[in-house]
Amino acid sequence: MKVGVIGAGAWGTALGLVSARGGADVLLWSYDGEYKHFDGVVMPDNLRVTTDAAELRNMDVWLIVTPSAYFRGTLRNIRDFYNGQPVIICTKGAESSTGQFMSEILQSELPECVDFGVLSGPQFAGEVAQGVPTGSNIAGTDTAIEAAHIALNKLYLVDSHDVIGTELCGVGKNATSLISGYNSVAVSGENERALLFTRAWDEIVAIGVASGAETETFLGLCGLGDLFLSATSPTSRNFSGGAAIARGEAPQGTVEGIYALCGLIERANVLGIDVPVLKEMKTKLKI
Repeated sequence: MKVGVIGAGAWGTALGLVSARGGADVLLWSYDGEYKHFDGVVMPDNLRVTTDAAELRNMDVWLIVTPSAYFRGTLRNIRDFYNGQPVIICTKGAESSTGQFMSEILQSELPECVDFGVLSGPQFAGEVAQGVPTGSNIAGTDTAIEAAHIALNKLYLVDSHDVIGTELCGVGKNATSLISGYNSVAVSGENERALLFTRAWDEIVAIGVASGAETETFLGLCGLGDLFLSATSPTSRNFSGGAAIARGEAPQGTVEGIYALCGLIERANVLGIDVPVLKEMKTKLKI
């Protein structure tokens, strides 16, 4: 299989490595030719980096792994080279200005794509690059799910057709991890931290149910699994970013939780869902 990975940050490069180790010929597209270098990890011969988006036309499947803030713009830059491949969305996030999830943006910007899926689960890119075992939910059409199993055969994948629920879990855990990190510094004790954490996640589940998500999705790898990993560990950029903001420091790197929190509130407003904790935390985080 020929796999096109669109986005060469830490997660995109890690997924490219996974796919290459599974036997695929991988093309890693990067707008500037750069990619994430992991200590001690050698790029395999069957993984190649390119800046030429036209090369994506001949891939059997696309994995889109750009930050959520650039997802729409990236699609617009590469859509002329789309050739009917299944698309696997590997970006966790919501567009802050519209509240739209990545699958909704995909359908808007690439309406000819009928086979797409969403990959979401508990992973730190550095461990994935090192070959540490990990798993994800893959939600989408049967064709997209099959393509994901071939392209990412080194991952433990659990199938689902709940695309919105799977995306909502990824968006929600980013926001909750940001909140958890902030409260690890800002609140007076563990009890208050647990209270705000639980109430925030309750509000996110309510948004999911109102959006048509299945409640059991929130108990899977993309839900509890990812939440446990990201909302309890300083290794998470969202957790550490929230903690940095609480200390009056600038967060390091791309902190998806900032966009996620804004997007969730926007979506809640559209749905008429009351989310007082999310709104209060946005004010406290000054975003």
